[in-house]
Amino acid sequence: MTSNSSTVGQLLWHGPVCTSWKQEQEGAIYHLANCILLLGFMAGSGVYGGLYLFGFLGTGYLCHVLWGWFNACGLDVVLWSALLTAACLLQLGHLVYRLRVDTLPEEFCLLYKTLGMPLRVPLHTYQEIIRCCHQQVLTLATEQTYAVEGETPINQLSLLLAGRVRVSQDGQFLHYIFPYQFMDSPEWESLHPTEEGVFQVTLTAETECSYISWPRKSLHHLLDRERYISGLFSALLGYDISEKLYTLNDKLFAKFGLRFDIRLPSLYHVLGPSTSDGGLESEKDDQENCEPAMSPAEALPTSAQPTPSVTSSPSATSLPAPLPRARMSRPDSSVLASMTALRSSPQVRSRGQAPLVPIHTPEL
Repeated sequence: MTSNSSTVGQLLWHGPVCTSWKQEQEGAIYHLANCILLLGFMAGSGVYGGLYLFGFLGTGYLCHVLWGWFNACGLDVVLWSALLTAACLLQLGHLVYRLRVDTLPEEFCLLYKTLGMPLRVPLHTYQEIIRCCHQQVLTLATEQTYAVEGETPINQLSLLLAGRVRVSQDGQFLHYIFPYQFMDSPEWESLHPTEEGVFQVTLTAETECSYISWPRKSLHHLLDRERYISGLFSALLGYDISEKLYTLNDKLFAKFGLRFDIRLPSLYHVLGPSTSDGGLESEKDDQENCEPAMSPAEALPTSAQPTPSVTSSPSATSLPAPLPRARMSRPDSSVLASMTALRSSPQVRSRGQAPLVPIHTPEL
């Protein structure tokens, strides 16, 4: 141990053990190799940074092989430099293979730049999402239907890439679907994974369209397995549905002159269907709001009023008349607009049965 420390101290304090230094300098190949190595170690990160790094390192070590063979004439220099050159070339081949595998088609690359990059979605996560749809782009010809109301089952989720799709119900136009919007987000959200249903609207391509589609079962399995992807789809679908609701709200504003709050059931009651019982109940509420001084007996519908009997007892006829109802305050403009829309709609859905998506819409 003492001898080793004394040797190291001698090397450090008494200079190198070389008896003489070479007077001539190394050749130009040696200096070129070191300059290339210096440039190589300035590389950045990522795949392209790796290509830069190992490209320059491989070239620099190759210059060292040439220098060891022609100038240094040392077998060890040649072997070590050749080994390092081979390692850099192998790493370059691996990076090129990764770039070729990770390359996306043009449509999916543009989709990632439009939706994925603003949300900072990792590329490997995006690739897992598009693998679920088999990286297949589907097309629709002009006036070709994607879904027919009451017939097409809800068994997939589609995203429009190019073109324009018209949404209608009973021949009445509702709104358009533009590129990078979901084509059936309301139908997707209205069903549980174990439920089945059919489209309540008709989707027709107005121009030549291209879209991607995820099978329902495969996408549900992916969402159950990956919580990050599940949250991502929840955000995208929620934004898409809100955009569709605002589009319908703008149409109502053009007709009634008032904007409805899409967070409340009022917009649904303007747009939604109902049974006959629900219609009678809403009409009764309207009458109570518009005629607050009416007595309870007069406010009842005809079918609910008791029929007077021919033989009534004196005690029954001597009952005092009911007191008139206290006068109610005048409803505000939003309530009056809702009542107007309710009367213009042939049906109003009964309370407590409103689905996520309106089934029927009035003429807008």
